[in-house]
Amino acid sequence: MSDDLWGTDRLDLTAYLERIGVAESPGPSREALEEIYDAHLRTFTFDNIDVLLEQHPGVDLADVQKKFVGRGRGGYCFEHGTLLAAALEQLGFAVERRLARVGDDPTGAGRTHLVAVIDLDGERLLADPGFGLSVWRPIPLVDGAVDQLGGITHRVRWTEHGWALERAKGEGWDLMHTHDEALVVPSDVALGHHYTSTHPTVHFRHRLIVTKLLADRHVSLTHDTVTIRREGEETEHREIGLDEAMAYVDELEVPLTADERVRLRERLDTLERQESR
Repeated sequence: MSDDLWGTDRLDLTAYLERIGVAESPGPSREALEEIYDAHLRTFTFDNIDVLLEQHPGVDLADVQKKFVGRGRGGYCFEHGTLLAAALEQLGFAVERRLARVGDDPTGAGRTHLVAVIDLDGERLLADPGFGLSVWRPIPLVDGAVDQLGGITHRVRWTEHGWALERAKGEGWDLMHTHDEALVVPSDVALGHHYTSTHPTVHFRHRLIVTKLLADRHVSLTHDTVTIRREGEETEHREIGLDEAMAYVDELEVPLTADERVRLRERLDTLERQESR
């Protein structure tokens, strides 16, 4: 697909690489792909804060670049996928954007998740930077492929509904999402974003979700819980209050303005009171 369709030349690649801490512009290789992917995950949070604050700027590359590269903010799948795909394309990688259906019933969900498939020397790799707790390096898009990193194991399977990405849980597997190979264009991404950011039943509008991969742990935050995963240790999961939730927002280095911080606290307090009724 032509890069012109996505306007990837609008991305300031130098500024993006500086933001994620990659020293120089690498050529397309597996090593470079994994370096950029890892740096992206460790730089930007997965979060729905702008949805909760009803101020989401949209998922056009220009808006995502201003938010992520300019401010250092994070976001959700449509933003992560849009930004990473544009950067990889500018670096010479062959990238295909695909939409996925989230959850364990592919027939009961819309295509509301964005992933990227990279074709590198004839091998296809699935990149999923905007799912919160997904693959921490691109995984081969091969039926039965398994990858373990950081104490978390993922598997790819070909199913009657397309490519399924699963995460190991106990003795079994949890289905995270399923993507097909249908053509994806910018309007598809805009429509998916519109649904996930405005529909009254979507969970992004009713709970805080912030996750980030740190040097020694992965943190998943909601307005009333925190989950911390460290390799080789039992997962820590516990309930928290509003003050601690806001403290974790600071610890995860979410760069909010003073006004955004005040409004986020007010919104979380409202969610907390609604759940206590």
